Amino acid sequence: MALQNGVLVHGPTAWGCAVRDESGTLHVAAGRKPFLAPIARKRIPILRGPLVLADAFALLPAVRRALPQARFPFEKPSVLAAILGTAVVAKRLRRSKLSPGARELTAAGVAFLPAAMALRGPDLAAYHGAEHISIGTYESGGVPAPKEHPRCGSQLIAPMVASSLAVNVAAAKAPAGTRSLVRLFGTAVAIGGSVEVFSWVARNPTNPVARVLARPGFELQRHLSTAEPSGEQLEVANAARDACLALERDGNT
Repeated sequence: MALQNGVLVHGPTAWGCAVRDESGTLHVAAGRKPFLAPIARKRIPILRGPLVLADAFALLPAVRRALPQARFPFEKPSVLAAILGTAVVAKRLRRSKLSPGARELTAAGVAFLPAAMALRGPDLAAYHGAEHISIGTYESGGVPAPKEHPRCGSQLIAPMVASSLAVNVAAAKAPAGTRSLVRLFGTAVAIGGSVEVFSWVARNPTNPVARVLARPGFELQRHLSTAEPSGEQLEVANAARDACLALERDGNT
């Protein structure tokens, strides 16, 4: 996970985070993941997607306590305003007279606004690129990696948009008293199903279908969500990666 001023690396049982404060000082912290981690690691189809997402968010308070200098992407005032605005607009769209498909497609487009606001400015995109280069270089045994990575969360966007659109259209046609429940249950299934597609694509990179499914995520990384990092930013990403790996190795000895 790229931060405004650093990188947070997730391992199976541990995490490592490194940030550079306004004075240029490097700060590093690491720790064990919370109680959700063992459950999230279980290969339970569909269910593991929401669990992995919950595990990622459950970790953030621990990161903030250990590393108060960290600045999460959603802490920007503009991003918070965009999140609130998106929620209001989406709610109004779903009450509009547009067709169910048009309403949900427009709402899906509006939902990208917070991410676009978070990526304004060079640092977040550059730290995202540093994260990919650091992890990719480690995985390739030291061969320098590009700023695009096949397991980036951007690969989830295409299946998430498609499945969420289908879920919300179905919810809009459900009886009035059940729409919220249908939307909640359907969203959990959409997340889980998207993670299964994501995992299959990652396991089968040479498959022609997997290549097609992966292309939107790679193009998003190439043109919007990542930037070439500086040497100092790559140093931060490597420090986060190494702090996480050190704890993982200790846990396996």
